[in-house]
Amino acid sequence: QVQLVESGGGSVQAGGSLRLSCAASGIIFSTNDMSWYRQAPGKQREWVAGISTGGITNYLDSVKGRFTISRDNAKKTVYLQMNSLKPEDTAVYYCRTRTGYWGQGTQVTVSS
Repeated sequence: QVQLVESGGGSVQAGGSLRLSCAASGIIFSTNDMSWYRQAPGKQREWVAGISTGGITNYLDSVKGRFTISRDNAKKTVYLQMNSLKPEDTAVYYCRTRTGYWGQGTQVTVSS
């Protein structure tokens, strides 16, 4: 079955960096557009970044210039490099396939 396993979350101070990973299995990864979403406490889940099968990337305006999404098809893994983190980036981060499969999420906490 399809599995997406996120890792790399943690607690950092404002201005710090984290790199999230999402390892996929049970899908033909190279044919799937992939996205990262996040959900902060008391808020709706929001899209953060996406990468197409061809490597075209798109970002939520508030993370442009700070976050970078990338993928390694050989490792079936999508990454989210997060720099210059802000307290408002605190959320559970999820990866998602184009076809609607979700991972279990990884917590990111940014303190001021």
